Parts: sequence; structure tokens; C-alpha cells
Amino acid sequence: IGNFRSPLFKGVPDGSYLYFVHGFYVETGAATAATTAYGVEFSSALFHKNFHAVQFHPEKSGSVGRRILENFLSL
Repeated sequence: IGNFRSPLFKGVPDGSYLYFVHGFYVETGAATAATTAYGVEFSSALFHKNFHAVQFHPEKSGSVGRRILENFLSL
């Protein structure tokens, strides 16, 4: 995961690994907050005004997921 554009990813290193369950994805666009490259590059997180959404499971993503959840709680 990389190309961060959201306070949700403060302190998360570019290239971090996160847990994904399914093969569905959202194409990149103006609201893309982070991308993942797995066959194709897609939006792994979206951010618009006060709306944050992720494709991955932060609760299953170890220390990186914990950091993202901590960031979410501090928004």
C-alpha cells in the first residue's frame, strides 16, 4: 500500500502490507487516499472531506493496522 493522501495513514510507511480478503476493487480517482498494486493498481483507501473508507481489514493487519485504527480514533 502506498501513495497516501489522508491523515489516516500518518506514520504508516509506504509499501506496508495489509490484509485483504476479496478480489473486488475500486479504480483510482479523485477520492483515492492510498493505492495497492496487485495485478492492477487500485484504490485501497478513499478519502473525501470527513469520509474515510478502506478495502483492507485493519483489525487483521498487525501493527500497521493498529496504527491506522489509532489514527482513525484521533481524527
